[in-house]
Amino acid sequence: MADIKYYDVILRPVITEKSMNMMGEKKYTFYVHPEATKNQVKEAVEKMFAGTKVASVNTMNIDGKKRRRGMTVGRTAKTKKAIVQLTAESADIEIFEGL
Repeated sequence: MADIKYYDVILRPVITEKSMNMMGEKKYTFYVHPEATKNQVKEAVEKMFAGTKVASVNTMNIDGKKRRRGMTVGRTAKTKKAIVQLTAESADIEIFEGL
């Protein structure tokens, strides 16, 4: 297990129609480091975004898709996604405000 600091855990937010609809329920979706645990994701969100309190974290591993270029067959990179549920009294995450 690699020693992952909290600022290395969250890679980028997921901006899709489904993730935007979940923001009304205070659920935010992020791509995270493939070796990050739920506790590390919780710690990273609470430290990086002031005033947030995490209620729960759900993670999922996503396999890479098959891609072809002529006869050459390969796969895209594996990723890990985390859905973070904030508590009712928690502040919203500001990076999603203008979207």
